[in-house]
Amino acid sequence: MAGYLTHHQKVLRLYKKSLRHLESWCVFRDKYRFYACLLRARFDENRDEKDMAKATLMLKAGEEEFWANQHPQPYIFPESPGGTSYERHECYKVPNWCLDHWHPSEKAMYPDYFSKREQWKKLRAQSWDREVQQLQEETPAGGPLTEDLPPARKDGDLPPLWWQYVTRPRQRPM
Repeated sequence: MAGYLTHHQKVLRLYKKSLRHLESWCVFRDKYRFYACLLRARFDENRDEKDMAKATLMLKAGEEEFWANQHPQPYIFPESPGGTSYERHECYKVPNWCLDHWHPSEKAMYPDYFSKREQWKKLRAQSWDREVQQLQEETPAGGPLTEDLPPARKDGDLPPLWWQYVTRPRQRPM
């Protein structure tokens, strides 16, 4: 996630949060749709506001109104953080290093994946020292201020710790 959000992103997130909490308040779908249309009309009234100072004040007022009217027990999707099924399938995710111990006959069933994986491993071995050096150079003396990793600084370089995103396991077992 980016360190800073634009005004547009903040407004969109406020709108989505407001709709989700409205769903928690309105049990019947027709009533929800009516209030959702009213909410959309309120957001659309000020859609083309050019004065950023006024737009920021409206956003702040909207966030305060949301805070005052939010549902005490909003609906949380089961697979979302805080939901009943969140990380339920974590025990089925196999670590990436286990693939190194597959028998060649097993690897032969997925030739495209394992050839690409070997290329990734070679690229990781080549870029690891540069990634660690970049992290050490860009980390402040007191430690990192956020969890955000820095981007690649030169054309052709990879961002630090790219390996964990390329090789992450399936989200759910099949």
